[in-house]
Amino acid sequence: MITSIELIDKFDLKFLAGNVAIEIPVANADISRPGLEMAGFFSHYSSDRIQILGTTEMSFFETLSKEERAERMVKLCRKETPCIILTRNIPAPQELIDACNRKGTPLLQSKEATTSLISKITSYLESELAPETTMHGVLVDVYGVGVLITGDSGVGKSETALELVKRGHRLVADDNVEIKEVSRNVLMGKAPKLIEHLLEIRGLGIINVMTLFGAGSVLPEKRLMLNINLETWNKDKVYDRIGLIEEKLSILDSQITKKTIPVRPGRNLAVIIEVAAMNYRLNKMGTNTAKDFNERLNEQIRRQSIKEI
Repeated sequence: MITSIELIDKFDLKFLAGNVAIEIPVANADISRPGLEMAGFFSHYSSDRIQILGTTEMSFFETLSKEERAERMVKLCRKETPCIILTRNIPAPQELIDACNRKGTPLLQSKEATTSLISKITSYLESELAPETTMHGVLVDVYGVGVLITGDSGVGKSETALELVKRGHRLVADDNVEIKEVSRNVLMGKAPKLIEHLLEIRGLGIINVMTLFGAGSVLPEKRLMLNINLETWNKDKVYDRIGLIEEKLSILDSQITKKTIPVRPGRNLAVIIEVAAMNYRLNKMGTNTAKDFNERLNEQIRRQSIKEI
């Protein structure tokens, strides 16, 4: 739960009035500049949002009569309003102080410009209030691609991650990945604080990757782009040999590209994942080797058919 107390600490805000101990939760990532409300139009007032008052709003406020000022400020302060913030160190008018003290709404002050503060708080709230879930797997940064390695317990996910770290890539999370959907199809993953930088290797135990391989071997957070699902080789199953099958892994309301890799002795999984990450980047740049090969094959078949005719 995010409250005005957290905002004060995070954005270096100054407490002016109200009751900061109420801890009204911030449940909406959107922020309001109540210009219409200053003019007396409260029919669609988004009172559950953080209210930002800048130079424009306060300049208009100065043009109101004393009675109008008091009335507008009382209406602005609601029990569900997380806080009201004055930007650019604008002095708080007495009417606003009185209304905040009366309703208990926290009144804060910032030295930041209005647009800059709105941008910073919005980015923070969108990240903190984003839908989240957890997944069993390993998240590794491979050539700048966030690779989520999944599969049954004991299939070799952590051992593969260890080999990738030894090859110069970075570990984000092992065993349990906390995932947030910061926007549509944008998923950010990180490790729970308890197991941050740790890797569990059966027969060896828990190792601290940062201590063994240095600070460059770990990453606190990474966007999920590619899922590599490891499964024990099934001789009766037909695996994709060309790359035309496009699988997707659904997480929350988003999807990422999925590749299923069969595991059996002799296969170098770390190298395969490296190539999968490089091929993913190549596809994003507009080059799809599988489709190019398929087009060449179809063209060859077409030419052969013409010759036979």
